[in-house]
Formats: sequence, C-alpha cells, structure tokens
Amino acid sequence: MTNFEEKTTNTTPIYSGRVISLSVDDVVLPNGKPSKRELVKHPGAVAVIAITQDHKIVLVEQYRKALERTLVEIPAGKIEQGEDPKETAFRELEEETGYTASDLHFVQSFATSPGFADEIIHIYVAQGLKKVTENRQLDEDEFVEIHECSLAEAEKWIQDEKIYDAKTAFAIQWWRLHRF
Repeated sequence: MTNFEEKTTNTTPIYSGRVISLSVDDVVLPNGKPSKRELVKHPGAVAVIAITQDHKIVLVEQYRKALERTLVEIPAGKIEQGEDPKETAFRELEEETGYTASDLHFVQSFATSPGFADEIIHIYVAQGLKKVTENRQLDEDEFVEIHECSLAEAEKWIQDEKIYDAKTAFAIQWWRLHRF
C-alpha cells in the first residue's frame, strides 16, 4: 500500500478570524520533494434535517456572500468552542427556524472541502419537531427566511439550483431514501 502522507515542516499563520483561520504549511511530499499547502481551519459545523408532521422539510433562505447569491439550505451553524455537535444542532435549529425537536439522531459526518479545509459537518435528523416561536434568535448579521416544502418541491429547487450546497442536496437525497 502506498504511503501518501505529507510531512509538515513549517506552518505560517496568515489570518485568524471569528469563523476561520488561514495558514500556509511547508510540506515534504511522498516523493521527498517540498511543496506548500494553503489551509483553512474551521471549528466544524452541524446541519439539521427537520421534517414537519405534514412531511415538509424546514429550510432557510439566505444570502451567501462567497457565491454572491441567495441559497436555500437546511438549518446549520458553526460549533462553538467546547460545544457538543448535538447541542449545537438543537441550538441552531431553534435559533434559525423557531422549531425545537424532542430528539436529534445522528445521520452522517463528512468533510466539506478536504482539498484545502478541515471543516467537518455533522448532520442530524430532528424527531418530534414543534414550532415554539415566531421570534427567532438570529445572529446580528444573519437574515433568513423560512420555507417548508415537500420532497418534490425540494428536488425541483435542486434542479433549479435554488438549493445549491452539498449538505442540503445530501439531506434531500437522505430524506428521499428514508421517506419518513
């Protein structure tokens, strides 16, 4: 079996922000040659597949500056330092949508962009969904609109690229497979 590991010889921090940190690593490749890797460090995130009693998925629409467009996504958010991902999922679901869940079940974790970032996203499915408030607790720089749509509508939004991110496309396909 081939060893593909790259040995880091030096890390140069570039930027440390509220959400990400950037660095450049000097590495030695498996063939012994030097190279550089530009890396994004992220604390991780969660996302929630929230299906209502009438079989509609709860989605949030918001502007995504990196893509310069509005997207429709499943509720999601960054894990705070020391926070358990399941705790984050409960918090983000209520803050973004006004819904609570009696329980959350772990579905899958995956790397979002492993070529340059270490972000891992943890996907949960909400059980016992209940609307508790119309007054959501959004971050001061967060502006979202809530949508509830059927599986067919969500799949159409994927085709129309209104749903355009991997976590939400994954969630819709997971929902299709599990049909609950």
